[in-house]
Amino acid sequence: MVAQLPKVEAQSPQSLQVEVEAWAAQLEEVYARIAPRFARAEPRQRVLSYIKGLLSSCQRKNGWQLAELMGEMTPDGMQRLLSNAKWDENSVRDELQSYVVEHLGDASAIGVLDETGFLKQGKKSVGVKRQYSGTAGRVENCQIGVFLGYATPKGFAFLDREIYLPEEWVNDQQRREEAGVPESVKFATKPQLARVMLERAKAAKVPLTWITADTVYGNDRRLREWLEENEQAYVLAVACTERVWVDDSAGPVQVAAEQVIADLPAESWQRLSCGVGSKGLREFDWVWIELVSQQVGWSRWLLARRKLSDPTQLAYFIVFAPSSTSMSEVVRVAGARWSIEMGFEITKDELGLDHYEVRSWRAWYRHVTLVLLAHAVLTVIRTQALVTTTQKGVATS
Repeated sequence: MVAQLPKVEAQSPQSLQVEVEAWAAQLEEVYARIAPRFARAEPRQRVLSYIKGLLSSCQRKNGWQLAELMGEMTPDGMQRLLSNAKWDENSVRDELQSYVVEHLGDASAIGVLDETGFLKQGKKSVGVKRQYSGTAGRVENCQIGVFLGYATPKGFAFLDREIYLPEEWVNDQQRREEAGVPESVKFATKPQLARVMLERAKAAKVPLTWITADTVYGNDRRLREWLEENEQAYVLAVACTERVWVDDSAGPVQVAAEQVIADLPAESWQRLSCGVGSKGLREFDWVWIELVSQQVGWSRWLLARRKLSDPTQLAYFIVFAPSSTSMSEVVRVAGARWSIEMGFEITKDELGLDHYEVRSWRAWYRHVTLVLLAHAVLTVIRTQALVTTTQKGVATS
């Protein structure tokens, strides 16, 4: 088994040994955290093998491939871990959250909400139907998972996950029973699933200074109202047609976001970077205007982003934050949404997030939770390696 060690510059045998030891230490820490969640020895031992398999160089991370990697003749053991073994995937998720906060927690942390699609064949996989998948960029037969990511200066990891169950699934008792959907599960929109995850993070006292997300979540007024009631700062993308309240000479009026921005003078725009991408700084032109707000000490703004290469391409955001917040800070938060897209890319390409071949509700949550845990380990190791490399550079300069 070859673990995916952090990509750093060529190392001496001594420094490589340090990296391997650090890798082993993180796996040991994670295992120590989750092992008490498994009452029996067999699944307790197998879950460590499963995580090691996810972190290995094995190209496909399905039951057969992981079993072969472990020297097993059949995938029965791996499939049993996901489908029938007695353990609570939600308590493991709680351990994931505490591990992420302990290693990556920061006062400026940003919670990032987004969904991703899992292309599937047939009709048996829980929640599958023909629906729009941002992953494919079109309508496909797929499952949709909603995720809460955690972006800090120390790195990015995932905190939580929920599968989106379409109404036709919720109302089909036979399909529910076949997929093992709990009776307590009712229909919930993606923003409602996002709120459930945010409520869990709040209850766990996860430090989250900001929340950011695309229009799927920003267009949901009830989610925005809940965040404001809890004095949770946010930068949420909205449609150009979203109506907002602005002050007029005659008093507050409601106007479409695109019209508010169109009425602003050209000199109001500022060129700012919202972070570093694969091609360098991600620079755009930005403008914002304060909206009507009645919460003491807090303000709302309408923020717009304009593409440099095509000024006709604009994106709009509603911002809720302490009144002293600067535009540069808000732009930084808006840019953090790209971190979860990179997270999806890594978990799918390197860790097998979408490689599972199970159909049930519980198996989906178990596989996805273990992948997110493996991703957190990978992030922590890479972050530690970067810190070590930086310290060595400073010491030799």
